[in-house]
Amino acid sequence: MAERINGHTELVGLMAYPIRHSSSPAMQNEAFAKLGYDLAYLAFEIGADEIEDAVKAIRTLKMRGSNVSMPNKTIVGQYLDELSPAAELCGAVNTIVNKDGHLTGHITDGIGFMAALKDNNIDAIGKKMTIVGCGGAATAIEIQAALDGVAEMSIFNIKDGFFERGIETVKKINEKTDCRATLYDLADLDQLKKEMDESYLFVNATGAGMHPLEDVSVVPDKSFFRPELIVVDVPYSPLETKMRRMAKEVGCKTMNGLGMMLFQGSAAFELWTGTPMPIEHMKQILNISYDD
Repeated sequence: MAERINGHTELVGLMAYPIRHSSSPAMQNEAFAKLGYDLAYLAFEIGADEIEDAVKAIRTLKMRGSNVSMPNKTIVGQYLDELSPAAELCGAVNTIVNKDGHLTGHITDGIGFMAALKDNNIDAIGKKMTIVGCGGAATAIEIQAALDGVAEMSIFNIKDGFFERGIETVKKINEKTDCRATLYDLADLDQLKKEMDESYLFVNATGAGMHPLEDVSVVPDKSFFRPELIVVDVPYSPLETKMRRMAKEVGCKTMNGLGMMLFQGSAAFELWTGTPMPIEHMKQILNISYDD
């Protein structure tokens, strides 16, 4: 990295809290170096009460842009000049592009999720998916999955502030796509078991399983899984969560969020540079494997 930094180097950021666990800096910096871009990517621990000032800093420091993650995805849009159609539909932003001081918010999480499934020979098109979560990443996954052709979707969330957001997401999916979506309370474990039993794919798109919630699982025990169910845990630090261990014990094909991280990062990389990320090179360098 020291050999690449000079007076012309531009900065790209990652703004979230917590964020020190992220693999994105290593991934993006390696891709910049591989393709010869004079850019440097750094992670900044920025909470919801700091994101407005952080957005101002993007303009002030003339940064090329930034990624945004929890807890900022659903609130950062109000401080930007423009939202992409997908970001507006999702009500969330994970990538900011700065073009001469004009900040545009994009969302690449859903694109990354669906691309990672395809890359791992998982085809959810025309099938049923059950997913837990109504936050920024979850909403992006739900919207993109519906747009891409998932036939039916059961969404679960606890009765918190995001539940109302889930109601809006279900409404958008049912009105604007061919997917049939339903929202349920995660406290209704009998309903969760029923929907999982009927699904091809089960996804945890919450922070459960990652620091500081390593001992938390959205699924109470392994009786909820069956061997034919494909299980995806969006968290990837640690690589194997409590939920994923339970699913593996039952014989499920499982996947963590590294693939999604790679492909959503590739989409962001292309927004900043105009060039696709060298995916196969990145898999080798970062030792990304769906069997982790």
